[in-house]
Order: sequence, then structure tokens, then C-alpha cells
Amino acid sequence: MTGFEWLKPAIVLGSILYALIGVLVFWVSFIIIDKLTPYKLWEEIVERKNVALAIVVAAMCISIGQIVAAAIHG
Repeated sequence: MTGFEWLKPAIVLGSILYALIGVLVFWVSFIIIDKLTPYKLWEEIVERKNVALAIVVAAMCISIGQIVAAAIHG
């Protein structure tokens, strides 16, 4: 077994595909959570500088990312 097995086109394309699916799932889940909250998350964080909400959203993003990564990895 060589050290360059991961450079095969099928493996690289599969990794890119899974990464795109993961980003898409993460983006859709963020939009859904944004719709469920009574205010716009991005506006509240960026324009009003709500640090507490930014920390909560960051924790949510990490959690969703871990769930997506676990689902992709199997």
C-alpha cells in the first residue's frame, strides 16, 4: 500500500461531494433555526453586537457540524 491512496480521483471527488453535502445540510439547518427564532440571528449578531447570542449560535454551529460530520463519517 502506497502513501498516495487518498489521491485517487474517486476518493478526492467523494470527499469533495461529502464536504458539499455537509455544508449544504449545515446551511439549511442554520436557516431553519433562524426562522424558528423570533428575530433574525445574523442581524442581531452583526448589527446589534449581541455577544451572548453569538456564543449560543457558535455552539449551535459546532454541534450541527459535529452531527453532520458523524453522519457522513458513519
